[in-house]
Amino acid sequence: MNDLDSGLDPDLAAFAALRTDEGQALLAELRDHDPAQELALATRLRRDHPAELVSAALGQARLRQRAAAKFGVDDARRMYFTPNGVEQATRTAVATYRAERFHALGVRSVADLCCGIGGDAIALARAGIAVLAVDRSPLTGEVARANAAALGLDALIEVRHADVTDVDTTAYDAVFVDPARRGGRGRIFDPEAYSPPLSWAVEAARKAPRAALKIAPGIPHEAVPEDAEAEWISDGGDVKEAVLWFGSESTGESGSGTAPQPASMRATLLPSGATLHAPLAAMLPDPEPRPVGRYLYEPDGAVIRAHLVAEVARQVAGGLIDPMIAYVTSDTLHPTPFATAYEITDQLPFNVKKLKALLREREVGVLTVKKRGSAVEPEELRRKMKLQGKRSATVFLTRVADAPTMLIGAPATA
Repeated sequence: MNDLDSGLDPDLAAFAALRTDEGQALLAELRDHDPAQELALATRLRRDHPAELVSAALGQARLRQRAAAKFGVDDARRMYFTPNGVEQATRTAVATYRAERFHALGVRSVADLCCGIGGDAIALARAGIAVLAVDRSPLTGEVARANAAALGLDALIEVRHADVTDVDTTAYDAVFVDPARRGGRGRIFDPEAYSPPLSWAVEAARKAPRAALKIAPGIPHEAVPEDAEAEWISDGGDVKEAVLWFGSESTGESGSGTAPQPASMRATLLPSGATLHAPLAAMLPDPEPRPVGRYLYEPDGAVIRAHLVAEVARQVAGGLIDPMIAYVTSDTLHPTPFATAYEITDQLPFNVKKLKALLREREVGVLTVKKRGSAVEPEELRRKMKLQGKRSATVFLTRVADAPTMLIGAPATA
């Protein structure tokens, strides 16, 4: 009798079969398989292996290929995944940043509640932190346990199958909570509909010396507790998550080790690690709108989410192009890691024909379309341009003084 016929839960049985010698051999054979050739490959493999095991191995091989973007090829090839686990797991760069911040704050043990497949636990363990990883799903817990072993971190990661609300975390230096934010109908936007609810997670955080709660980047600012630091994190320009940090003892130094400051907002940009921070009581008011100058600054998404655009405007001696649009303009070029600068050559009322004529005259063959405050789809506009030429340009579809406007330019150079 093999594991698939043992009477176990089918998902657990399929996963257990993957960890047998036969399952491991199949996974090794499928490491670089081409999904386009999967049907023929499956037919061949089923001549020598149980059909259920072949299906499980093919599914795992597909998940590993998807996971490479988050975990890197080397780790993804050794790890195990579930479909939800790949979708919901933290990107390695972000998990590593957060683990290093915990470590810099003197944290040596963390209770990782709702650990999923173990992505955050792995990052914490690699930072030298002992982890209790808890999940209520038996399969997810087994996957997390297998991942800790596959990466040689099982000495630092204890995996427990339990309801996180029943776990005593008093023995740990910190708590990390990553509530489930997806349900049967997709993404959950109400923090109280998370599993567990945000209110429970906040109370659990307040009982710990240090804590971090992973939340959706779109959380309303009014939902941020007054005793928390809210941090938005982007990676490569894309906002990946928001974190609520609790615990204000100033044991950290600078950068990622800075102790969380209650009632404050922070934007952190990866991979550079540049961070912009402001207490709520000292946050600058929105800068005044002004005419478009020579340079346009596009703040990083984390800066926008953290409502720190005014800080960027102060750095570049600029103002907004419109009261409702998060583009900053200035007459001078100022280096800042928190925004991308463009030199603007033209400002036109929105008009497709005029834009097409201008691009043809400039011999633009490569056009980057950005928009903010416009309903026009970039791909649709690009198709209408019928571009030809060797030059490149960037067009911003936006609003200036509440009027639909096109700003044309290129990335600024010092």
